[in-house]
Amino acid sequence: MPNTSELPLDGLLVVDFSQFLAGPLAALKLADLGARVIKIEKPVGGDLCRQLYISNLELDGDSTLFHSINRNKESYAADLKNPDDLAAVRKLLQKADVMIENFRPGVMKKLGLDFESVQQINPRLVYGSITGYGTKGPWVTKPGQDLLVQSLSGLVWLNGDSDQPPLPFGLAIADMMAGNHLVQGILSLLLRRERKQHGGLVEVSLFESTLDFQFEVLTTFLNDGGKSPVRSAVNNGHAYLGAPYGIYDTQDSHIAIAMGSILRLAELLGCKDLLQYHDPKSWFTSRDEIKAILAMHLRTNTTAHWLSLLEPADYWSAPVLAWSELMKQEAFQVVDMLQEVRSSRGFVMKTTRCPIHIDGEIYKSSKGAPKIGQDNVALNEEFELRSK
Repeated sequence: MPNTSELPLDGLLVVDFSQFLAGPLAALKLADLGARVIKIEKPVGGDLCRQLYISNLELDGDSTLFHSINRNKESYAADLKNPDDLAAVRKLLQKADVMIENFRPGVMKKLGLDFESVQQINPRLVYGSITGYGTKGPWVTKPGQDLLVQSLSGLVWLNGDSDQPPLPFGLAIADMMAGNHLVQGILSLLLRRERKQHGGLVEVSLFESTLDFQFEVLTTFLNDGGKSPVRSAVNNGHAYLGAPYGIYDTQDSHIAIAMGSILRLAELLGCKDLLQYHDPKSWFTSRDEIKAILAMHLRTNTTAHWLSLLEPADYWSAPVLAWSELMKQEAFQVVDMLQEVRSSRGFVMKTTRCPIHIDGEIYKSSKGAPKIGQDNVALNEEFELRSK
């Protein structure tokens, strides 16, 4: 594991006002690459995500979700409606390189912490802002919540089979995409700052990030006469791909089969009923018929049997693994994706690490999520935030 001084963003100071997922995720990405992240929280309750549970599991008094995206940070408790606290935070911003916020449009302006105001006290600061739907238009005041954004963006019509209702992803994908896009924008402005010597404003929204996430299929829609996506009725894997793309039941579990020749698949699996579909165009026009035949055939033997026929022939396929199965795999173990983090009170939790390798190094940090205001005393002294 490299020393902190070797991390690429070492020396960068990030002040993070954000809550929930998208903003804190962006700050976490920066922290894992070496930035020092100071999380600004309300003195009472802190980040609302501390009590936002994705299961009944609570660790060290806070939700597992909070721990997973707020590790490797410091916490400074401040009531932004209190003039003394606000003055201390503005003093901290004078020395910051990056600021992140994800309040609804207009909130930071009321506090005097909007981009124009902050630029007056620190022209070199890179200001990152995440909203639900941007800063203009009739949806500005809508709640920027992941499920709602997925639903409004059309994304949910790509999941599930044709006879099912629209289905959301089982992840907060809008938040995650927006958080990563914010990091891209912040890093680009930090590079520009090296040349131009001034900061700038990075704005992303959950809505725009979710539209960008669909760039392939939206491009097809826009250039194909506005035809809506049609999900397969049988084991849908992708609304715009033909047979055999999908996940199928086998005699003992499941198998994933990606794109490929139906005739080659018929030969490898010994499925003569598929040989009638010799025209590649039929692999889409007769998609459900083909997949129904394939589904019936695959149930006659085990996943291991089918993979023993497909994998040596380099026909793209894989078993469908649960997490408990995945973690037993050498392929999972060799990437060393897990780490232990420890809180100031000695609480230990397992979680994932930064997925980025730089110069062949893996970056881990054992620093857990902070308690509310855990670092106030030290930060007040270090940055002289309070008058004595």
